[in-house]
Amino acid sequence: MAPARTNPVPDRRSRRKAETRTKLVHAARSVFARQGMDVTTINQITEEADVGFGSFYNHFEGKDDIVAAVLEQVIAEAGAAIDRATADIDDPAEVVAIAHRSLIAWATDDQELAWLLVRLNASHDAILTTLGSYAARDLKRGIDAERFSVDDRNIALIAAGGALIAVIRAVLEGRASDHADKHHAAAVLRIFGVPPEEAAELASRPLPALPRG
Repeated sequence: MAPARTNPVPDRRSRRKAETRTKLVHAARSVFARQGMDVTTINQITEEADVGFGSFYNHFEGKDDIVAAVLEQVIAEAGAAIDRATADIDDPAEVVAIAHRSLIAWATDDQELAWLLVRLNASHDAILTTLGSYAARDLKRGIDAERFSVDDRNIALIAAGGALIAVIRAVLEGRASDHADKHHAAAVLRIFGVPPEEAAELASRPLPALPRG
């Protein structure tokens, strides 16, 4: 009988490389928060991280890459916070409504990062990749519970993610109504097969406070 495979333990070099990358992302996020992203230089990021300037290019090709890494981290944190806030909610449809409304609220509160999300070429992929596991899980739960009915799960997820980015852009540009989050969440639920009146009611329920950290 062959021995069970185990995941290899990272060697010291790999651990140090991962630690340096983490320091650079955290440093970039701190500098961005203090002075904005447009004026931030790579040298300022490496100074903040207390690593050599050349080390930056062992992990990122340029400033755009580390901006994307910061954005991915922020989106992942938002997804985890939404997941914790909805842990005790049994209805998958209500969970989806809360998730989409909360992400639009995040975009309203942190407009600089939200603008990056809609401007980056990979923004749609960032949402689908970072939040995709949550979205796919919630959609599956809704289908299994017979709350959702879609012809194609992948297309339903792509449609919901694309609509989210479009609404965030509209909010940032001042083209959306004061209740854009509710209208968007209701529209996503309709994409997932929830009847219009029920979708509107679910999207209008009070939002739970998102935990931090």
